[in-house]
Amino acid sequence: MIKNKALLGILFFISSLFSAYSCSTEKQSDSENSKTKTARVVGYLSSDNFSKMNSIQFCQLTHLNIAFANPDKNGNLLFNGDLDALIKYAKAVNPKIIISISLAGGVISEEQASNWSFLIDKPENRPAFIQNIVNFVELHQLDGVDVDLEWNAVTTGYSGFVIELKKSLADRKKLITAALPNNSRFENITQAALDAFDFINIMAYDSTGPWSPNKPGQHSSFEFAKEGIDFWHKLQNVPSDKLTLGVPFYGYNFTNPDVTSATYNEIIIAGTQFADQDELGKIYYNGKSTISKKVEFASQNTGGIMIWEIAQDSFGEYSLLDLIHKKYASLKIKTTGMCGN
Repeated sequence: MIKNKALLGILFFISSLFSAYSCSTEKQSDSENSKTKTARVVGYLSSDNFSKMNSIQFCQLTHLNIAFANPDKNGNLLFNGDLDALIKYAKAVNPKIIISISLAGGVISEEQASNWSFLIDKPENRPAFIQNIVNFVELHQLDGVDVDLEWNAVTTGYSGFVIELKKSLADRKKLITAALPNNSRFENITQAALDAFDFINIMAYDSTGPWSPNKPGQHSSFEFAKEGIDFWHKLQNVPSDKLTLGVPFYGYNFTNPDVTSATYNEIIIAGTQFADQDELGKIYYNGKSTISKKVEFASQNTGGIMIWEIAQDSFGEYSLLDLIHKKYASLKIKTTGMCGN
């Protein structure tokens, strides 16, 4: 009888140790899962390219920014293209995709610039304009707003507008982001306005182009991207996870005096061997190796990758979006959690 009690005691002790170990292992596993690293993959899509929506792998994007909407003089947002059809399709493919309307754009007309200035530089005009933006977002069941006012269009009312827009969107649990130059901060952007953005898309491209025909060369080098991240993080004190590194799906052709752009897809059509290069004659772009290198660097120093423009991709085995998706997966970083990620 004593032997049996001793045996039972030993068995109970062993059972307790095993139970404690199991709980500890489960907690450790849960802790590791909760710390899974994630990243954004933000793609801009121009209304000019809506016809290509069926070719785009929306399951490889966490965010979609639809470009561009601009206001008329009364503050009504104008947009060309079937926005609702695109949103319906993208959400059907990827129900978790976060879709924002991108405002303004790098190239706007004098009339559009004048409308922007009138609507945001006069504080009394902002509330009605912001309400129009909110109404547009809710009408089309969008998830947020991306502000892409650039250079001379970043007028004195920019920061006040951003801060007020942020409040209205936050009240409705909507996102506000911005596209900003690689290594320039417009003087009319206050710290409060910079802090208002949920994240910032760094336009780490266009270091040269049609405006600099006498300066042929790479417009989006790896070093240029590093400079942009350093500028916004180290000099402007933007947290790393609020930065998204922009990469181009296009290049510039300096062959003739009139410099033109060339999409990555057009370059691949010229020859699939060019996918692994960064230049073709006097055409400069980002090939697979450079994009892969940028993704790895971004994974360590930013919150994700941004793409201008996803419809310029090659839709097939040479796709840069697919490369980005698979690179993050190989780094064990979760993006969409779909399509093998």
